[in-house]
Amino acid sequence: MNQPSRGLARTAQILRFLLKYRSAGVFTGLDLEKAALAPGSEPPPTEGKPEQFVDDLEAMGPTFVKIGQALSTRPDMVPAPYIAALERMQDDVAPIPFAQVREVVEQSLGGRINKLFGSFDEHPLGCASLAQVHRATLRDGREVAVKVQRPGIADLVRADLDAIAGLAESADRHTEMGRRVHFADWVHEFRKTLMAELDYRAEAENLERFGEHLRDYPELVVPRPYWDLTATRVLTMDLVRGTKVTEIGGVQRTEQPLHCLAEALVRGYLDQVFVHGEIHADPHPGNLLVTHDGRLALFDLGMIAHVPPKQRDRLLKLLFAAVDGRGEEVANETIDMGTRLECFDEERFLREVGQMVARYAAHSHQTSQSEGRLMLELVTLSTACGLRSPPALSLLGKTLLNLEQVSDALDPELDVKAVVEDHLDHVMRERLKRSFSPSNIASELIEVQGLLREAPRKLSDLLSLLAENRMQVRVDGIADSPLMESLQKIANRISAGLVTAALIVASAMMMRVDSGWRILGYPAIALVLFLVGAVLGLMIVASALFGDRKARPREERGPR
Repeated sequence: MNQPSRGLARTAQILRFLLKYRSAGVFTGLDLEKAALAPGSEPPPTEGKPEQFVDDLEAMGPTFVKIGQALSTRPDMVPAPYIAALERMQDDVAPIPFAQVREVVEQSLGGRINKLFGSFDEHPLGCASLAQVHRATLRDGREVAVKVQRPGIADLVRADLDAIAGLAESADRHTEMGRRVHFADWVHEFRKTLMAELDYRAEAENLERFGEHLRDYPELVVPRPYWDLTATRVLTMDLVRGTKVTEIGGVQRTEQPLHCLAEALVRGYLDQVFVHGEIHADPHPGNLLVTHDGRLALFDLGMIAHVPPKQRDRLLKLLFAAVDGRGEEVANETIDMGTRLECFDEERFLREVGQMVARYAAHSHQTSQSEGRLMLELVTLSTACGLRSPPALSLLGKTLLNLEQVSDALDPELDVKAVVEDHLDHVMRERLKRSFSPSNIASELIEVQGLLREAPRKLSDLLSLLAENRMQVRVDGIADSPLMESLQKIANRISAGLVTAALIVASAMMMRVDSGWRILGYPAIALVLFLVGAVLGLMIVASALFGDRKARPREERGPR
C-alpha cells in the first residue's frame, strides 16, 4: 500500500473512532449538569463506555496513548467520567527485540554498543509506547539508565498527527464545538509538545534544567544526563534505585519521615510554574521514586509546557484570589486570560464562578475542594459559558491534582492546601527578586535612555508641524477593509444580475425578429443571447450557493 493510501486508511480509521464515541458525549460539547459528575461516577448508558474508550485509544497506537494523556488535562473537551478513565490509562507495551535496540543505539551514538558501555542489559527495566529503558554501566563502572526510542515511531507519529490535524480543521469549520474550543490550535500545540518529547536531547536539557532549578530542595533529586551518550533517539542518565511512591509499605513509613518529601515536591513544582515558567505535564505517582537514601527522584520530563511571563502573572493572581476566596477576581482574571466567543454569557460566568469559589472557601478543609479541582472546574465552566480558556490553566489544575495524589501517597496527613497557601508568599518574593535582577534593571534603563534621547527631537518635530499648520491625522483601513471588499462583491453581483436579466429580456424580444439565421428552429441571435444569459444566471446562483460563506463568530481576547 502506497503512502497516500495508508494516509487515507488511517484517516478513515480515526474518523470511525471519533464517530463511535460521538453519541457518548466525547468531543461534542459539555453542559454543566454532565460536567458536574464526580470523577468516579458512571455516565448514562451509551454506546461507548469510558473503559472501552481508553481500550480503543490504546489499540490505536502510541500517538493516541499520548493524546489520551493530554486529554486527561482538558475537562473542557472530555466529560468527567472519561477523564477519570484516561487517568488510569496504561502505557505498558511489549518490548522490542534487543537486536533493534542495539541498532538504534549504535546508529545514534556512532559506535559499537560494547565499546560505548561497559555492560548493557538486554532485558528492559520498563517498556512504553514510544521507548523502553535498559540498565547499563559506563566504562568506569557507573550505573546508568538508557532510554531507547522504538524504531520508526517518529514517522508513525508524524503521519498520525497530519491525519488528526486535517480532521481538527474540518471540525473547527463545521461544528459548534470546534468553533468554541479550536481543536486545530490544540492539535498544533500537542504536535509541538510530542515532537519535542521524541527528541531526547530536549528531555536531557529538561533534566539538567530541572536539576538546577530544584537545587534548593535537597529532598528532591533529578537524574543527570550524559551528553556524550545522548542523541535524538537515545538518552543516557543516572540510574536511580528506589521504591515507587505507590508501593511504599508501612514499615518504610515508620522508619523514614515522608512528609518532608511531599512538602518539598509541592513547593518545588510551584517554583517551577510561577518562578521559572515551566509546567511538567505529567507528575503522576508512577514517575516518582523514593530512593534508598531518603530522597524523592523525578523522572520522565519529556513533556514540559512553557508559560510566558504575562500569563504566569495572571495564573499567580488567579490562584491567590482563589485561595483568598475572592470569586469576582478569579472570574475577571479568567476572562482576561481567555478568549470571549460570540456566545459568551458573562453574567452567568461571573455568578457561577462566585458561587464556585465561595463553596471552595467554605469547605477548603475537605479533600474534594482542592485548588487543582477548582482550576479544572473553572475550565469546564468557561467552556459552558462560551469562554475559551488557555491550556495553561487546565495544565495547572492537572498538575496540582497530581501533586495532591503524590502527597497523599507519601503522607496522607499532609495538608497540601496549607502548603500551597504558605508557599505562594515565597513565590511572590522570588518573582519580585527576579524582577529586580541586574539584567532586568539594565533592560529597563536602556529603554528609558532611548526614550530620553529621542524625546526632544520628537517634541521639536511635533511643534514644527503645529506651527506650520501641517498637522494631519490619517485614518487607514477603510479602503482596504473587508467591508469595502464585501460591498464590491455585492455591486459586482448586482451588475452581473442586471446584465443577465437584460440578455434574457433582449432574447425574448429578438424572438419576434426573423433575421434569417436559425438554430433548432429559433432565431439564432435570440437563442445565443438566451444561452449567454442562462449561463451567467447559473454562475451567479452557483456563486451564491457555494462561494458565499458565513461570517466567522466574533471572538474577543482579553488584554495581554
